[in-house]
Amino acid sequence: MIDLDRRRALLGAAFVAALPVAGAAQDRELVLYCSVGEEWCRVMSEAFQRETGINVLMTRRSSGETYAQIRAEAGQPRGDVWWGGTGDPHLTAAQEGLTEEYRSPRLEELQDWAVRQAESADFRTVGIYAGALGFGYNTEMVEGDSPACWADLLDERFRDDVQVANPNSSGTAYTMLATFVQLFGEDEAFAFMGRLHDNVSQYTQSGSAPIRAAATGETAVGIVFMHDAVAQAVAGAPIRTVAPCEGTGYEVGSMSIIAGGPNPEAARIWYDWALSPEAQALAEQAASYQVPSNRNAPTPEAAPRLEDIKLIDYDFVTFGDAETRQRLLARWDSEIGARQR
Repeated sequence: MIDLDRRRALLGAAFVAALPVAGAAQDRELVLYCSVGEEWCRVMSEAFQRETGINVLMTRRSSGETYAQIRAEAGQPRGDVWWGGTGDPHLTAAQEGLTEEYRSPRLEELQDWAVRQAESADFRTVGIYAGALGFGYNTEMVEGDSPACWADLLDERFRDDVQVANPNSSGTAYTMLATFVQLFGEDEAFAFMGRLHDNVSQYTQSGSAPIRAAATGETAVGIVFMHDAVAQAVAGAPIRTVAPCEGTGYEVGSMSIIAGGPNPEAARIWYDWALSPEAQALAEQAASYQVPSNRNAPTPEAAPRLEDIKLIDYDFVTFGDAETRQRLLARWDSEIGARQR
């Protein structure tokens, strides 16, 4: 007969064994919030799942929408990783404590601009790619002189023939707003956007939607990141990509681990994997032409070369600040958004 103490010990061991091992069940699943193009989200999710056996539950939304979702879920986080999208809202989320600090062992492999993004957020985010803002136009719809500057988009010939996203939902459009403020000064930037508004036919929800519309002839001009215009041209659309003559801003697309997410170990596995050169090389397979953050990852041949573009010294810290972001978006809503037809 087993004595009482031994029985208690065996029962205790059985109880502990029946409990889920910390992280074991969690490690078989990852909830991914993805803010790049749908195809790139899919390619990355499927590759990670094949290589790790971890099931990926992926939702694709624009940067602004994803930030709003993470903020709304802060009391009970449902996502594990926010991958992709412009860096400004990632910095805002970091400032608000919505994402957690993580220093990947792959940091030493990254471009300086990717590491600076991490350092500016106390390692609550990291850069995964870079891309310059610009516009693309349909060469079959634009007659006469080719537009080469931001100012050219104010021309009467583009009346109701320009599309750009709404900066509340789109990181691309918020980058445009912040770029104009840094190029022209805030008041002049809003005056410029007010004049541009006369030529805007639609403020889309997605940042890349305007160039898809230009590719199909729905509009003549789409204000987007240049790599999105390149993707349409590579696919055979009559799109020409423009780096504006006045200068332009750029994004450091970022990745963050959501604080308090349900699968923290799987989140770190994704994080390290997504910074690898092999994972970043998958971008071209998805027709994405950003500059990768890992120095050992190949840059797609068609990708716009940042060194050939007149880039401003984009102030990511200032324009990723929560108060600055909220104030600028409120002003855009009041002065531009309220005028939508």
